[in-house]
Amino acid sequence: MTVIQIRLPKKRISRSWKGDVMLFALLALVGYFMALPLVFVISNAFKPINEILKFPPDFLVRNPTMTNFSDLYHLLAGSWVPVTRYLYNTFFIAIVGTAGHVIIASMAAYPLAKRHFPGKATLFTIVVLSLMFSATVTQITNYMTMSWLGFLDTHWAVIIPAIGSSLGIYLMKQYMEQIPDALLEAAEIDGCGEFRIFWTIVMPVVKPAWLTLIIFSFQGLWGAGGAAGAMYIYSEQMKTIDYALGQILQGGIIRTGPSMAATLLMLTVPIFIFILSQSSIIQTMSTSGMKD
Repeated sequence: MTVIQIRLPKKRISRSWKGDVMLFALLALVGYFMALPLVFVISNAFKPINEILKFPPDFLVRNPTMTNFSDLYHLLAGSWVPVTRYLYNTFFIAIVGTAGHVIIASMAAYPLAKRHFPGKATLFTIVVLSLMFSATVTQITNYMTMSWLGFLDTHWAVIIPAIGSSLGIYLMKQYMEQIPDALLEAAEIDGCGEFRIFWTIVMPVVKPAWLTLIIFSFQGLWGAGGAAGAMYIYSEQMKTIDYALGQILQGGIIRTGPSMAATLLMLTVPIFIFILSQSSIIQTMSTSGMKD
């Protein structure tokens, strides 16, 4: 028996090493400018008050100090509501709102992506059109809805609108469309119901998409405490750390240093979550799709 070996020609890379160097230099330059705001925030958090108020300001700190963080700690310790309560409110809103948004958006996107029913195109058109309206446009409507539901001055006044955001439905629907229909048909032949197909097949396949959605949703809820605290939540013990820091740091120019430290601390959690899931974001944005 004769075995015939077929050798395929190796794929040639048309870009030369000079092109690689130029591309790397361009990406490094763009990355440098994108990192400048973050570096400036970190630098300001460790600057003494005389360097913060210097004009023109120095980009990097010359005499680093931890005074800003200690002053911020004493300001928070002097509040009549414990800082742990503010932190609990912030994490509760961010975690519950993010989890609810991911689950509801995924369940709503699944039939829009993989099932056929009357009015499907109209519903998706409404979802797409809703992306055109900013949060400012819908503030009055959201306030009236939360008032009718009796959710004002509760955490649900912030969580419910976040759960119903149309961004998650659009993102999950577009990603679920790339799942081969043959995979779902095989599961149906094996006797799987809709919920089992959704939880055990669809959701694991679209993991990069819902991890990306977690980052977007958590980041939005983490920084929404100030506006939400002023519009929906009135009780001091129900407000978030973002709102508390904004109120404490309105003491004039003398609190500029603690405000810089607070800005850095508020950025720490979203950046940490992004670092843990950055590969999923890249995979979601760069995927070319799954084919039958």
